[in-house]
Amino acid sequence: MKSTDEKRQEAMELVGKAYQHQMRGDLDKALDLYEQSLAVLPTPEAYTFRGWARSYGKDFEGAIADCHRAIDLDPEFGNPYNDIGAYHLELGEPDDAIPWLRMALKAKRYESYCFPHFNLGRIFEAKGRLAEALDHYRRALAENPGYAPAARAVERIRKAMEPQDRTSSGDQA
Repeated sequence: MKSTDEKRQEAMELVGKAYQHQMRGDLDKALDLYEQSLAVLPTPEAYTFRGWARSYGKDFEGAIADCHRAIDLDPEFGNPYNDIGAYHLELGEPDDAIPWLRMALKAKRYESYCFPHFNLGRIFEAKGRLAEALDHYRRALAENPGYAPAARAVERIRKAMEPQDRTSSGDQA
């Protein structure tokens, strides 16, 4: 009989293979491999990534359910919190996304804090709260200096917040 560590290693190898198939666009194979991983040992990674694969097919309800299963297994794993927030954004529910994105920022086991910051920036930009949007976009960029969408967003918001040139409005002194 395999130890828990051996099962975890096997399960995570299957997650890695599934991810590769997902990135190549072979969602059916990816979903099958995530299922195999979960049969070996349920992990928060397998549930989260299976949810992500489901979201490609617009199955946001299933994706959110998978993220909740991941959180049940490891409340400190940040990915499912951000993903739930992102799915609410896709569903046109930005206010429902905010608490999930904030929880992602508090998660201890997370390598991509730039994503919840970026998603919060998107929400606040859409609400016209440009200073808050700019703050989150800058934080996303600080977390991942190579994240081009955040760099473009910072520049877009900075330009939007610049005072208008008075000479072009006919108010010449």
